[in-house]
Amino acid sequence: MKAAVLHSVGDIRYEDIDIKPYGDDEVKIKVMAAGICGSDPPRALKSWKYPLPAILGHEFSGYVVEKGKNVTNVEVGDRVVAIPFEPCYECEYCKKGHFSLCENHGMLGAQSFGGFAEYANVKAANVLKIGDIDYEEAAMIEPLAVALHGVLNIKPQLGDVVAVLGAGTIGQLTIQWLKVTGVEKIIAVDISDKKISEAISLGADIGINALKENPVDKILELTNGLGVDICIESAGSKITQEQCLLVTKKKGKIGFQGIGHAGIELSEKAFEGIFRKELTLQGFWNSYSAPFPGQEWVKSIEYVKQKKIKLKELISHRFSLEDTAKAFEMIKERKEEYNKIMIVQS
Repeated sequence: MKAAVLHSVGDIRYEDIDIKPYGDDEVKIKVMAAGICGSDPPRALKSWKYPLPAILGHEFSGYVVEKGKNVTNVEVGDRVVAIPFEPCYECEYCKKGHFSLCENHGMLGAQSFGGFAEYANVKAANVLKIGDIDYEEAAMIEPLAVALHGVLNIKPQLGDVVAVLGAGTIGQLTIQWLKVTGVEKIIAVDISDKKISEAISLGADIGINALKENPVDKILELTNGLGVDICIESAGSKITQEQCLLVTKKKGKIGFQGIGHAGIELSEKAFEGIFRKELTLQGFWNSYSAPFPGQEWVKSIEYVKQKKIKLKELISHRFSLEDTAKAFEMIKERKEEYNKIMIVQS
């Protein structure tokens, strides 16, 4: 099959590569759309630590072209989304239903071939039918489930005021889920006017450009000096990671979603705020709960089918499979501002 193959850090080639035969408990999917996750460029361009050659892409959808003899949950021709995470089901965390914390998991697009290819073999337990959902939208079910995992676990209440620091893809999806929960006000913070504008169109009530005004001062001003009930960090920046502690009110909650790429040294005021304000801090990883893959995935599909979540609006660029390397080059060189980048096939 044709695929965008990673041979070494920064070396992605469009070429022929063999795909292993699918197993008795697997299906072979013709990939139609695959998204580039925010975690993909740092790994592919800076610090790949998995087997090579590799095929990235863990956000993808397509249709079943073949299936193993033990597969009963889907049929050939079914339109499906792939669940990239492969829990071991045997470790302490899997047995408790905390699949996101599995200690021996596999991952499509990392330990095994992913969706930047014409075809992908996926365990039948890791596919869900999508009905008539558009393939590009279905390829965004994975990040949508990631956002919902955080929102469900932070437990927003009716009337809450929530700040979302980082209005990229995950931030924008989080804002939409927060709107569904009925929070009173959502404040979106970013350093891009374009992303702030997008966040407001998707449900945020107020946007703050952190390059133009101090977001801590502005949020405290907007909340009469009290701070927000909940702050969700979606940027993975050490700046926003600290700001969360400064903008959250007493007894408030903070959710960390963004992947950090640098150490953080907290100011005395920020650190003391944790105990003086009796803050609750919680991290969110992946998108899974029991029964696997969890309500994060099931509800995401339901809400997309009902047109209650906007996904197409987040897609800023589309590249063919052949041009996957060009997509990563654009990201590396920061040639254009982008949101969700989609690798599409026909």
